[in-house]
Amino acid sequence: MEGDDILTINQMVDAYPAFPEATLRWWIFNAARNGFEKCIIRIGGRIYIDRRTFIGWLDEHRMVQS
Repeated sequence: MEGDDILTINQMVDAYPAFPEATLRWWIFNAARNGFEKCIIRIGGRIYIDRRTFIGWLDEHRMVQS
């Protein structure tokens, strides 16, 4: 894990505009059920997302495997 791969929710929205803030927050709220917890880093009240783990998580959710 590298520092450039750790993003805030707002940075994720800027980097990946296909995923609005509301969607990211829904995934975070339901992280225990959807497996998104592996993408999250919680420090105090702040939530960060590991970009590389996020990309892997998205790939796991493809309907058609490549």
